[in-house]
Amino acid sequence: MLKPEEVTQVIEKEIRKYQTRIELESVGYVLQVGDGIARVYGLEEAMAGELVIFHDGTPGMVLNLEHHHVGVVIFGADRQIKEGDQVKRTGKIAQVPVGDALKGRVVNPLGEPLDGKGPIASNKMRPVEAIPPSVVKRQPVKEPLQTGIQTGKTAILLDTILHQKTTGVQCIYVAIGQKLSTVVTLAETLKKYGAMEYTTIVSASSEDPAPLQYLAPYAGTAIAEESMYSGKHALVVYDDLSKHAVAYRQMSLLLQRPPGREAYPGDVFYLHSRLLERAAKLRDDLGGGSLTALPVIETQLGDISAYIPTNVISITDGQIYLESDLFYGGVRPAINVGLSVSRVGGNAQTKAMKQVAGMLRLSLAQYRELQAFAQLSTDLDKATQDQLARGERMTEILKQDDLSPMPLEHQVVIIFAGNEGLLDDIPVGQISQFETRLLDFIDQNYLDIFHEISQKKVISDPLKEKMKQAVLKFKQTFKV
Repeated sequence: MLKPEEVTQVIEKEIRKYQTRIELESVGYVLQVGDGIARVYGLEEAMAGELVIFHDGTPGMVLNLEHHHVGVVIFGADRQIKEGDQVKRTGKIAQVPVGDALKGRVVNPLGEPLDGKGPIASNKMRPVEAIPPSVVKRQPVKEPLQTGIQTGKTAILLDTILHQKTTGVQCIYVAIGQKLSTVVTLAETLKKYGAMEYTTIVSASSEDPAPLQYLAPYAGTAIAEESMYSGKHALVVYDDLSKHAVAYRQMSLLLQRPPGREAYPGDVFYLHSRLLERAAKLRDDLGGGSLTALPVIETQLGDISAYIPTNVISITDGQIYLESDLFYGGVRPAINVGLSVSRVGGNAQTKAMKQVAGMLRLSLAQYRELQAFAQLSTDLDKATQDQLARGERMTEILKQDDLSPMPLEHQVVIIFAGNEGLLDDIPVGQISQFETRLLDFIDQNYLDIFHEISQKKVISDPLKEKMKQAVLKFKQTFKV
C-alpha cells in the first residue's frame, strides 16, 4: 500500500518532466490567385525573397512587399490554390543544395532532381541570391578558359563544356525556357562524351511557370559559387537570358509593377547585373577560385541594339556575335568579326595565341569588306586578289565540326600556317583535308611542337622555325 507522501512525490516528479512548448507560426491567407501569382494577407513580417509554403505543399517566394499584402510568385501549378487558403512562412530565403552531389545531375531551380536518380545527397545549402565579391577581393582578368573553336550558339556552350574534361572545371548548364526534349538531348550528348561527370544541368523548361524560369540562373550561379569559394574553378552557361528577361517581365506585369521600355520593368538591368557580377576570379589569399559566366542573348532579326542585348553587352567583358547569314553560308563558327569584341583585350589570351592571332580579327574584317567589294568589280589588282585568297583560306581553317573542340596547340599551329602564307597555294576546297592531315603528321613526327606550345604557351624563334619546316615538309607529301 502506497503512502500519501510517496504518491505526492511521484506526481511531483511527473509534473517536473512535463514541459509546455508553445510554437508560434507566422501565417497568412490568400486574397487573390491567378497566373502563377498570389496576393497574401497577414505576412507583415515576411522578407523579400523569402520562401513560403501554400496549404498543398506548393512553394512560393515573396517578391512584392506592399502595405496591406505581399505579392508571392508560385513555384508550381496554382490550380489547387484558392482564395482563403493558408500560407506559412519558412523564415528562409530561397536556397539550393550545392556540392559534389550535384555533379552529373539534372535538377530544377529549387534543387529538386528531374533525372529519376533519387534525392540529392547534399547537406549544404546556398542562397540563390548572393552579394558578388567586392572589387578588392577580385583579381584582374588574365587567364583564359579554353572553348575550342565552335559552330553555333548551343555548340559553343557544349564544346566549351566538353573542353573542360581535363581541366577540373565544374560546369553548370542553365536551360531557361527550353523544350524538355532539348534538355534531354543535351543531357544525352554530354553523357555520350563523358562530360556529365563534372556537369550539372539546371532546367526550367518552357512548360514550367515563369517564377521557376526567373529563379533558374540564380540557382545555377549558387551551385557554381560553391566551387569558386572552395578554391576551385566553375563555368556556368545561361541559355538564354532573353527568355529569363521575358519571364521576369511576365511576373512583374502580373505583380502590377510599372512597365518601362518594351514593357520590361525598370529594374531589368539590375536583374542581369546582379547575376553576372557574381562571376569573378578571387585573390590568391582567398583561395584563387573562379567563376566564368557565358550568357546567351537571342536577338530579334539580328538587332543587337535592342533593350536586353545592349543591357547585357554593357555588363559583360565582351561578346561573340553569331550571324545566321554566315551560318547558312557554311561559315561555322558563324562569328561576325566586326560586331564581336573583347573588352579585356589580349590580357586573357595565352601568349602563343596572341602571337599568331594578333592581327587575325582585323584581317578577317578587312577580308569581309573586300569580299563585298569584289562582288561588284571584276578588275582587281594583285594585292587585293592575294588578300582575298588569304582571307578565304583563313576563313576555311577556322571552320569546325560540331562537338569537336580543338586543343590550343592545334589551333596555334594551323593559324600560324595560314598567317605565314603557307596555305596560299593550297586549293580552298582542300584546306579542311590539309588541316586534318597536317595535324596528324605533326602529332606523329613533331610531337615536341605540340608539347612545347602546351607547356610553355609561348612561341620562341626556334619553335617558329620548326613549325615552318614541319608544314613545308608535310606539303611535299600532301597530294590532293
